[in-house]
Amino acid sequence: MANIQQAEAGSFYSYLSTGCKMCRDGAKMVLYVTGLCGKNCFYCPLSEERKSDAAYANERKVQCDDEVIEESMRMQALGTGITGGEPLLEIGRVLHYIHLLKSTFGQKYHIHLYTALPVDEKTINNLVEAGLDEIRFHPPLQEWEYIEKSKFKTAILNCKQAGLETGIEVPAIEGIGKFADLCDNVDCYINFNELEFTDTNYGELHRRGYRLKDDISNAVAGSRDSALKVMKLFKRGHFCSSAYKDAIQLRKRLIRIAENTSRPFDEITDDGTIIFGIIHTKNTTKIRDQLQEFEVPEEMYELKVNNIEIASWILEDIADEIRDISDKIEIIEKYPTSDGLIVESMPV
Repeated sequence: MANIQQAEAGSFYSYLSTGCKMCRDGAKMVLYVTGLCGKNCFYCPLSEERKSDAAYANERKVQCDDEVIEESMRMQALGTGITGGEPLLEIGRVLHYIHLLKSTFGQKYHIHLYTALPVDEKTINNLVEAGLDEIRFHPPLQEWEYIEKSKFKTAILNCKQAGLETGIEVPAIEGIGKFADLCDNVDCYINFNELEFTDTNYGELHRRGYRLKDDISNAVAGSRDSALKVMKLFKRGHFCSSAYKDAIQLRKRLIRIAENTSRPFDEITDDGTIIFGIIHTKNTTKIRDQLQEFEVPEEMYELKVNNIEIASWILEDIADEIRDISDKIEIIEKYPTSDGLIVESMPV
């Protein structure tokens, strides 16, 4: 029986691949190569926005190579997970990005790829030559019953022979125990993801009788139990909970970005968001003169076109003195990501 270890936020594992270890530390950039797929898996969580043929680096829609590199540098990523959609529908794009990232950050920069296709030897060789380190197969549900006789078995063996760390990644639902013999015979790991309700899969999940686990998460009731029930059948397995992805992986990635991009006056929260103050004004010069009179250090604020961004604790101290010459004063909390999504705005 595998030595199953409990992890944070309800996850558990007997094995973590290199890519999973980096994700756990928030050190991997997520690169969506395309949202196109065609498999129509009923549990697919992909948003409508992401189902177009566009590329995203983390939350940022990217139009050129420089933006991909910039996003990786913003978080000092140690690697990238390439996903979609079905990324290998755009194999040229995948190979290009692998070359780009490896040539920019070096061979130690780890890259793993998700695919629902049983790739042939030529594709595998091209991926390995480009610099791919790890591959995770996502067999469609209709393949599960006869997975031992499917092309995925051959693909996994060929990937392992080519030197790729190789695994299977599927949602934790009834039927996942069918992968046990395959994983044992080809000696690959398996990742189970806790099934989640999203805006795009809600109807299909509900129609099939799935229900929410509780009223504080999007996790599906019974998903974790399905993984726990079969985990002992696998030599190398990992159950990744919905809470783990949000509370651990995403939070650590946000903290990593914030620490690498924050200004001296930005306050980084435990959730990885940043807090600072904003003085909205059409007369930044007058406000700046006032700040200088208050002897506010220049590194504690930044002049913008129609506002001044400043340390929140300083703004709270001087708010009354500058209120008459300001249009609006507020403290905001936002994500450190490229889209800068605002979490909360608090008038001062």
